[in-house]
Amino acid sequence: MRRDVFQAIADPTRRAIIGLIALQAMTPNALAEHFDTSRQAISKHIKILVECHLVKQEQQGREIYYQLEAKKMKEIDQWLEQFRQIWEDRFNQLDEVLLTLKK
Repeated sequence: MRRDVFQAIADPTRRAIIGLIALQAMTPNALAEHFDTSRQAISKHIKILVECHLVKQEQQGREIYYQLEAKKMKEIDQWLEQFRQIWEDRFNQLDEVLLTLKK
C-alpha cells in the first residue's frame, strides 16, 4: 500500500513516536515503554512510519533501531509553507488594525 507523510502524522501516537526518535534512535521495546499500549500496536505504527519513509531502520546485532528520516519531514514543511504566508499576512493586517486603534 502506498502511503504518504500526511498519513503518518495523522495519528497522535505516530507523531509522538516521531518526536521520540527525532532525539535518538530507539528499539520498538524502548518506544513501547512510553505508551499505554501493546508493543504490537507500536510495531504497527512503526510499520506505517517506515512505509511513509519517515523512519528508517538499522539492524545492530539482534536489535532493530528506528530513527527519523529528517529529509522526509521537508515535504510537510513545504506543504505548510503556503499556509504560513497566509497566516503571516493576516497577522500583519491585524498589527495594522491594532496600531490604528491605538492611535
